[in-house]
Amino acid sequence: MLKKTLLKSLVELTGNPISSTILKSFTKSPLSRPLIGPFSKIYGIDTQEMKYPISHYKNLHSFFTRSLKENVRPIDPSPNTLISPVDAVISDFGRVSSDYTFSIKNRPYSANDIFGDVKKADRYKDGYFYVLYLSPSHYHRIHYPVDGTLVSRYALGEKSFPVNNLGMRYGNNPLSTNYRIISELSTRFGRVAVVKVGALNINSIQLYHSSETCLKGEELGYFSFGSTVVLFIEKNDSFQSKIHTDSEVKVGETIGEWNR
Repeated sequence: MLKKTLLKSLVELTGNPISSTILKSFTKSPLSRPLIGPFSKIYGIDTQEMKYPISHYKNLHSFFTRSLKENVRPIDPSPNTLISPVDAVISDFGRVSSDYTFSIKNRPYSANDIFGDVKKADRYKDGYFYVLYLSPSHYHRIHYPVDGTLVSRYALGEKSFPVNNLGMRYGNNPLSTNYRIISELSTRFGRVAVVKVGALNINSIQLYHSSETCLKGEELGYFSFGSTVVLFIEKNDSFQSKIHTDSEVKVGETIGEWNR
């Protein structure tokens, strides 16, 4: 019970900057290695799909950001589909209204606030959004959801607070105030924005490269701790969602489709 309480406090604590810095240092040190096994059991990690056995990992951070065996996340090959970029829970989905607002967990949000720019947000009015929440149990690598060309990538925000259920319901609109990296893709169906939201005040979003060519299913980076991805899809009358709120999804699974 004590070990479980300790693990939960390590990955679910508040956004206090001091405790978050201590957490970051501890999880990257050899001192955290004995917690890998208990972490795996408590959060139900499927060790059979991991690229390496548990004994390979030297600290909790390296285990948390683990890669998977080849082909355990098949990518939907259809050129007309939008796939999930992460293993996650679809915590919300819907339309962005003509005044740029939308609701997440019954709380109002503005695309203007998330993008930090009215002109950028303007592309997504009357379009769609998905909120994908990654818990500590999830695989934390991030992949491109569709083929396209990277047209912009920029960061906003400084501090990061929890994006779990309590943080979303009672926090200060963390999706539009937390540190976040926004990647906008130009696709054959219009723009798609991948908003990667930091958590726990660590701002632990790691990206690999800035290549302009984005291939669906290609790995682009990872989160060091539980976090959230918000997808925005430019208005297109042929687009349909293929998933329901609160559904569990894995990288490569279809969550939407353009019918032409």
